[in-house]
Amino acid sequence: MIEVSTQQRVAEVSWFSALCSDDYEYLGVPDPALRSSFAHCGEIVRLADHLGYDNILLPSSYQVGQDPLTFAGGVAPSLERLALLVAIRCGEVHPPMLARALSTLDHMLDGRLTVNIISSDLPGETVDSAARYRRSAEVIEILKQAWTRERIDFDGEFYQLSLETTDPVAPYQQNGGPLLYFGGYSPHARTLCARHCDVYLMWPDTEDGLEATMQDISAKAREHERVLDYGLRIHVVVRKSSAEARAAAARLMSRLDAERGAEIKGRAQDSVSAGVLRQDALRDASEDDYIEPNVWSGIGRARSGCASALVGDPDEIYDKIQRYLDLGIRAFIFSGYPHLDECRYFADLVLPRLERGSLPRLRGRLPETVPTTPLTHGERR
Repeated sequence: MIEVSTQQRVAEVSWFSALCSDDYEYLGVPDPALRSSFAHCGEIVRLADHLGYDNILLPSSYQVGQDPLTFAGGVAPSLERLALLVAIRCGEVHPPMLARALSTLDHMLDGRLTVNIISSDLPGETVDSAARYRRSAEVIEILKQAWTRERIDFDGEFYQLSLETTDPVAPYQQNGGPLLYFGGYSPHARTLCARHCDVYLMWPDTEDGLEATMQDISAKAREHERVLDYGLRIHVVVRKSSAEARAAAARLMSRLDAERGAEIKGRAQDSVSAGVLRQDALRDASEDDYIEPNVWSGIGRARSGCASALVGDPDEIYDKIQRYLDLGIRAFIFSGYPHLDECRYFADLVLPRLERGSLPRLRGRLPETVPTTPLTHGERR
């Protein structure tokens, strides 16, 4: 059984801003007009706000791009309704100061801040995986103390803190602070999310693969008397006809040099992670880079992390999203190339048809209603 916090069959629809030098007309071919500048990435965020998206991911990388915390502070005052999903790498900033920075952003956004927890090596270090996740767990626990208690008292392996007051870090949201989104496939990652986070983000996979992952996370969360929501991070190429969409996907790849693609993919810290290797294996097993109907993995030839896209006409994309909703997925983080163009295509052709809703601030608590078992494949839309 997959248990979800959001019982209503609604979607939180998010877009993506290319802070990490990830915007192309032709994948792997740099374009000065699409470089990761504050002006360009800010335009993506403001367009998503104008077009009615619910949230937008501001990713984090050391080698390329901009700092998401600083960028978020710069763009927040220009937004009307859009939430910001700000990526933070646990350990980069001293936790009480991180709590204060995030609280400040939450006030700037009138409570619309969400946080993407990342547990990875910091620039210049290599730490055992188990230790990295223990450090991340400590950071999360300190953030929660800062946002929900009158003082911070923490005695851990990495941090020992005793602070008399948490007044400087009180968030706008008074129900436990911003929702914590997390993605990771290793056993340590899954345990961290089940114990501490609110939304488990998945990378592209087959429906069977997504369902198996959700069942595993749901069982782990139940062990800690918690229930989560689930999200999918995936690219999209939607056009008025399926043929046009496939042609657009082919055009995106038409100038890719294989060595350049491998270089771009390899510079990411997650390029050999379990989630990336899973997507690589699915692509290698396919005949045309389509790992199942309308799910195209060609982007993985020049991108780590999220490396597949939904490709099709509006009906095909809508129907696929409905199948994901049937599984219990509630949060969707879409993107496409170039990001401004694809943001408009999706907003015009698909977004108005989706039943929308914000994820409830349950902070991982068990729901009052008994969750239902998702429909079987034969029953799904």
